[in-house]
Amino acid sequence: MPPVAPSVSDLARSPELRGCLDWFRQERAWINEQHLKLCRIPAPTFLEKERAEWFAERFRSLGWEAKLDRAGNVCAWLAGRKDAASIAVTAHLDTVLAPRVPDDIKIATDGRLLGPGVSDNGAGVTAMLAMVAALRALGIRHALPLLFIGNVGEEGEGDLRGMRHIFSQARWKDEIHYSLVLDGAGADTIVAEALGSRRFEVIVRGPGGHSWSDFGAPNPIVVLSRAVQAFAQTPVPASPKTTFNVGVIRGGTSVNSIPESASMRVDIRSTSMAEMERLERALRQALDQAVEEETQATEMRTASRRRPFGLSCEVVVIGNRPAGELYPNARILQVIRAVDAQLGNAAQVQRASTDANIPLSLGLEAIAIGGGGAGGGAHTLQEWFDCNGRELGLKRILLTLLGLAGVAL
Repeated sequence: MPPVAPSVSDLARSPELRGCLDWFRQERAWINEQHLKLCRIPAPTFLEKERAEWFAERFRSLGWEAKLDRAGNVCAWLAGRKDAASIAVTAHLDTVLAPRVPDDIKIATDGRLLGPGVSDNGAGVTAMLAMVAALRALGIRHALPLLFIGNVGEEGEGDLRGMRHIFSQARWKDEIHYSLVLDGAGADTIVAEALGSRRFEVIVRGPGGHSWSDFGAPNPIVVLSRAVQAFAQTPVPASPKTTFNVGVIRGGTSVNSIPESASMRVDIRSTSMAEMERLERALRQALDQAVEEETQATEMRTASRRRPFGLSCEVVVIGNRPAGELYPNARILQVIRAVDAQLGNAAQVQRASTDANIPLSLGLEAIAIGGGGAGGGAHTLQEWFDCNGRELGLKRILLTLLGLAGVAL
């Protein structure tokens, strides 16, 4: 395999690439317009179809073949290259929050885009569209075949379902050698280490009753409280970094009712599968202990009345993102570093939970990078994206993509 840096340098100096980089500047208004239109189509996780159909039509209008697969992903390829895909470029279509009306996505007086999803992942999806349009407009011929994927289900309880579907198919798993994931804004990071996570919904059920006449009956909220208190004492290492969080607690109907059920949602994260398994065991042990303590307390409170009672606990897995990391001499990592050196761009390798988790966990080469510009307020109604500096991110993506795919100069 030839050295990476000279090929990236040759690419950057070629008339074809200079034309492409000029195209990004000349078409800035069009790119920003597509970004605005995209983000005004609501696409909360599990409800991405309208945005997916719009995105597929954009591909077709640019001369690419595109279709929605069974999971709802948009898959696009050049005519005649349908049965080959050495390189996948992906960006997730879904958002944590969605605009209620199109005007929830607006342009501020300083030119920034405002509203849910404009950065995560409006920036990544728009960058993909810009790549497709530039390749088409300038007729750049790449050696290795490309597959562009607007995938579903990256956020929250989507649990990476779009990428799971892609890589569950032997055809794509065997043919895709490199995955370039476009996620969020910026050009200063390289996600090459997949942060694993496990998420659980814990449901405790009891007989319920009136707070006065049925006092002493087991209380599911008390069980959860006992379990949280015990689980929170679980030690975690600083390295490998490992975290846990109780993010949601629900239960009860009124202040004078003993609830029939209560639930909580727990998030565990680590780069170590062993640490995640250890914390999961600690959570289950804390729950077993809490149920036992509340059962014993109930028996003492109700001994004289001999009331029948029942208490149960169910743990449901609602998310399981695998951990993994890129080996240090991986070609995709060599290419992105050569690109950053060529552009004079400082970028740090980071660990995060992205769509790259799936191919990385399978031992395949993958990284996640931003779509350029700047953004903030992700997963809130105050999310923002600044288009200034987007061209650097687009140059970075294009050079990385063609550094992997090869171009006849």
